[in-house]
Amino acid sequence: MQSAGRLLAAAAPRSPRSLLLLRGLCSASPAGQPDPRPHTAPDPDPDPRLVGALCRVLSDFRGPRHDLRAALDGFGPRLTPAAAAAVLRRCRNLPVPSLRFFLFAAALPGFTHLPESLLILAGSLAGARLFSLLRSLLSDLPRPALSRDLFPLLFRAYARAGLPDDAIRAFSSMEGFGFLPTVADLHSLLFTLSHNGLAEHAEAFFRESPLQFDVSAKTYTILISGWAVVAKPEKARKLFDEMIERGVQPDVPTYNALIDALCRGGDVALAQEQLKDMQRSRGLAPDAATYGPFLHSACASKDARAALRVLDRMRARSLTPNVFTYNAVIRLLCELGEVDEAYNILMAAYGEKPDVWSYNTLLNTHCKLKEEGLIGQLRFGMGWKNVVSTPGAATYAVMIHGLSCKKGRAEEACSYFLRMVDEGIPPYQATCQVLGDRLLRLGLRDDLEMLTDRMRRSTSCTIQDLASIMCSKRAEETRNLKCDHEFSGLDLAESQWREKWKIGDTS
Repeated sequence: MQSAGRLLAAAAPRSPRSLLLLRGLCSASPAGQPDPRPHTAPDPDPDPRLVGALCRVLSDFRGPRHDLRAALDGFGPRLTPAAAAAVLRRCRNLPVPSLRFFLFAAALPGFTHLPESLLILAGSLAGARLFSLLRSLLSDLPRPALSRDLFPLLFRAYARAGLPDDAIRAFSSMEGFGFLPTVADLHSLLFTLSHNGLAEHAEAFFRESPLQFDVSAKTYTILISGWAVVAKPEKARKLFDEMIERGVQPDVPTYNALIDALCRGGDVALAQEQLKDMQRSRGLAPDAATYGPFLHSACASKDARAALRVLDRMRARSLTPNVFTYNAVIRLLCELGEVDEAYNILMAAYGEKPDVWSYNTLLNTHCKLKEEGLIGQLRFGMGWKNVVSTPGAATYAVMIHGLSCKKGRAEEACSYFLRMVDEGIPPYQATCQVLGDRLLRLGLRDDLEMLTDRMRRSTSCTIQDLASIMCSKRAEETRNLKCDHEFSGLDLAESQWREKWKIGDTS
């Protein structure tokens, strides 16, 4: 297997000291050799100016022919392990420059990466599906530099990429790297496969694995929940019956997974029977997660009364739904035009604070209804003071797209866009395109230049990358997008927005 350094040889000039370099990654100096740099505790607060400057260098010298090493040479004496970790964390959407920076830092005399730096880099490479670079890097590293935490990361990356065989091979290779697989590692593998739509592969490995583990209710719960993800309740019921036959007693999470599978498969009546069975036959008390599938099933069928009945049953048992459950009900009520009832749910929230998506749903509804007074009240009166998280890209997108479409409101849209940039929140590509096109149509080129300049001076690599979109007339993804299009954060979760528009989540 080629080394990581050899795979990058065409990308950056390097000295022939790669073997010595790799021996020093995340490890101490070789035995018998003094450490030229004094041993000090890692700086918990790296210099933000140094981190910002390094991030800009990695962004500017990302090309395969850029001499990134020469650009980094001046930073070597000031670079600390904590600063390197901060740079890798902020630039994890730049996987190849991050790898070159990681190797550069490891080559510095006496420099030792923090263990988390390798995890961050591995996540960056895996997220970009640069598996060949990741495999070669890990194979070149000395065994002490590796940690058990790397393998769950690999399981997730391969499963998300739809590569179950590679995820299973990573599990099988653990012993070769000096980590004997445990039942926790098995559960991690089964969970990542099951919850990425690969339940069939998860169950096949569970049955054919040469390693023997004590099977527990948790093992079956993971597999049953995997069949719930792909809406195959018959498979879930078969596993449930099998665990009973093997003498494994189901617990509340097991019944929750089975009920979820039945509700997703459309058999709500049988799910109700399982709910009664767990209480009468097993003596188990349902929790809030038990009622979640019933509520989401009611929301999927647009039955607001059924959803409210489920909430009432939970209140009667002194169970508190989580904020995601409340958001599903709020969204349904808004879709059905019952905005007042949605506000009642929001304000009651029985012990749970609303999150940013709760307000996004209502904000989007008021934007569609053009109720500007209520928009202002929701935006400023509530002021997010009771929200468990701050406004994100979706919230700003709803406001910017709505204001861009209204006559005389473009400058207000710009003010929200600037607030995003100043707070380090990367906007969506569609937001950049719509606002940029609107400013050009209105002849506000100076405003567009001001926005672009502010983006280029941001410490966020992602925001810097998006500056070019603001200058372009219109990108291919929204070539046919009209200015009066109402873009909503209602229908997509934050992760789905990011996947749709290919936006990284680093700043």
